[in-house]
Amino acid sequence: MTETNVRQFEGFDHVIVGAGTAGCVLANRLSADPERNVLLLEAGGKDNYFWIRIPIGYLYTMNNPRTDWCFSTEEEPGLNGRALDYPRGKTLGGCSAINGMIYMRGQARDYDQWRQMGNSGWGWDDVLPVFRKSEDHIHGGNDTHGAGGEWRVEDQRLSWEILDSFRQACVEIGIPATEDFNAGNNEGAGYFEVNQKRGIRWSAANAFLHPVRHRPNLTVLTKAQASRLTVAEGRVTGVDFRLDGAAAHASAQREVILATGAVGSPHLLQLSGIGPGRLLREHGIDVVHELPGVGENLQDHLQIRAVYKVTGAKTLNERANSLVGKAGMALEYALFRRGPMTMAPSQLGVFTKSDESRETPDLQYHVQPLSLDRFGEPLHPFPAITASVCNLRPDSRGHVRLTSPDPEAKPSIRPNYLSADTDRQIAANALKLTRRIVGAPAMQKHEPEEYVPGAHVASDEDLARAAGDIATTIFHPVGTCRMGPDDMAVVNDRLQLRGLAGLRIADASVMPTITSGNTNSPTIMIAEKASEMMLADG
Repeated sequence: MTETNVRQFEGFDHVIVGAGTAGCVLANRLSADPERNVLLLEAGGKDNYFWIRIPIGYLYTMNNPRTDWCFSTEEEPGLNGRALDYPRGKTLGGCSAINGMIYMRGQARDYDQWRQMGNSGWGWDDVLPVFRKSEDHIHGGNDTHGAGGEWRVEDQRLSWEILDSFRQACVEIGIPATEDFNAGNNEGAGYFEVNQKRGIRWSAANAFLHPVRHRPNLTVLTKAQASRLTVAEGRVTGVDFRLDGAAAHASAQREVILATGAVGSPHLLQLSGIGPGRLLREHGIDVVHELPGVGENLQDHLQIRAVYKVTGAKTLNERANSLVGKAGMALEYALFRRGPMTMAPSQLGVFTKSDESRETPDLQYHVQPLSLDRFGEPLHPFPAITASVCNLRPDSRGHVRLTSPDPEAKPSIRPNYLSADTDRQIAANALKLTRRIVGAPAMQKHEPEEYVPGAHVASDEDLARAAGDIATTIFHPVGTCRMGPDDMAVVNDRLQLRGLAGLRIADASVMPTITSGNTNSPTIMIAEKASEMMLADG
């Protein structure tokens, strides 16, 4: 920083950058040791916004600069030239304050693969106790689930006849019903469990941060946007940031921990001169430490949103498009904390295989009793459902790269959706499978009519192209600072930056491969393991 009168924050053992999902966990666990002084920096504001607490408030927190970074992707060839909004939480609690609240761990296979890739301590048997440690499951603890932890997991507080029919249709074509997606193999159809507490969103800030804000060794600063890591003699020593617009610096006696996510963490590293040398030099940034993998390996789940008109069962379209319906929903929530205002964006889940050669499910459905052209637009005036399906393990890889040395400039986000031929084929297979489900007897009583992409789209090539027209992100970016033993890895399996001391990364960016499901709770697990490692290291 060139400004004079830079405000100094000193005497901290740990400086955590980002008070999102991971940062809240880290702040809780590290400050539990009274001998450690912890500083938590959050670029966004406090999480006291009305719509954060109400589950359906994600409609008003995404694409809202008060709570969202409001990123967008580049125009994507695989999406036929479309760019997508790319919500990332910008408030205490981060993405857990604006996301779909679905509790999902992924598959045992995911973590065993991480271990097989050379990441010791990250197999399923290693991470299952960590998941259980945080969990407070509504039905109590057992060998798979935890009770008494901070991360509340509850059943949804509503049901829909049309979704029950979809579930039965899955059973009729050979997809089993399930009551638990989180036991290691998530195959089956069932209702998602959610991170709510009696009908109120339960964010990482609610769970991990607010209960310990009183600790004298924990300092939390909001409106504190990191601009650069400082490095001296081969060690990351602190963070330059803007606090309410004024220059500030925080030094860390032990470690700086990045917890700014799969977009924020690689971007901050690159701004600090840590990353691919050619990219940094192109933008006039001195190369402090060359790490070619910073910002590469971006993976995300792309959901293909097929819409079907239905009859003979209520959907949210009718209720939300009626003043009486809206009033009824508000009253039901106010009196009982139940009904559509408690809705996660998706209620029914299905995990299955795109073809029988797969070892475990590689498709996930998020089925919704509603339809709309795109998020932020009104619901359709006719009763309909949306059967969104995503490839859980895409082969396409993208990147996050800075566009300017100015920390305020947004990075370039290019997921390269559907760039791999395998992903295009799986997209076509997924749409054909959706038609099989909807064609089963349990759904036929509702006279389903394919509205999007339309029954006239038939060939695999046309289905893949149609997927590019109707698909959107399901908000699961990971992998841009991946862990591993090779030259393209950014951190080792203890989440320490390769080649520089004093820095760890503990967020979804360290995943070597994306988990087979929603990524918020795996991020909590990563932060739990990171804190255990730091406490063990002294």
